[in-house]
Amino acid sequence: MPPFALSCRPPYLVATFDTPQTMLSWSITQPGPRTARRVVWREVRNADLPPAEDPVVSIGRMLAESGFDDAVALVTSRDIRRYHLAQSCVEGVTATCVATVGLSNGERVGSRCSEPVWLPGTINILAHVSQPLSEAALIETVSLVTQARTVAIVEANVERAGAIVTGTGTDCIVVAAPEGEGRAPFAGMHTAVGEAVGDAVVRAVREGVSVWREDWEAATARRTSAAE
Repeated sequence: MPPFALSCRPPYLVATFDTPQTMLSWSITQPGPRTARRVVWREVRNADLPPAEDPVVSIGRMLAESGFDDAVALVTSRDIRRYHLAQSCVEGVTATCVATVGLSNGERVGSRCSEPVWLPGTINILAHVSQPLSEAALIETVSLVTQARTVAIVEANVERAGAIVTGTGTDCIVVAAPEGEGRAPFAGMHTAVGEAVGDAVVRAVREGVSVWREDWEAATARRTSAAE
């Protein structure tokens, strides 16, 4: 069982913990270190964002109106029902990953693609570790999640403009762990935390990429048929 209650009621996917968790992310509404009980994914379309308003302001208003202004928020254009859950346990440490995966606006790190995007996409990940983590371990876990996500993407050989993508320009990661004593000092690949996190994230994102690819091919075929 995941360490949180997971509710999917479009346009929201919500992970709710019983107790406050230490979190670290670059969420557009709650970036940096936070203590929170909820992580929410908000599915949006261009029509949801008034052109004269800062998107961050628009999203903040949507969250507040829905009662999620206290949550660490992730924003995606991916069908919010297409989420993927994986869990891994190593030496008593359990890592749980929830991921939504879209690669239509994929990028290869170190360069920016100028090819137009007709269907935006992004990758949003919540990775929870069952053991409390030190500040250093939280930061290192973000690095581990990033590596694992990239491995799963590169394995799939998804191309955009002739280049194998390594992610998208709007990916976001949230790492969460319980508060309390017994914090793991580090979370490298040689630790139980690192192994559990890496395995859970690779499997969730790998599954997400596979499902996204099927959806993308179907959407492309419909678009081509409509244009003919």
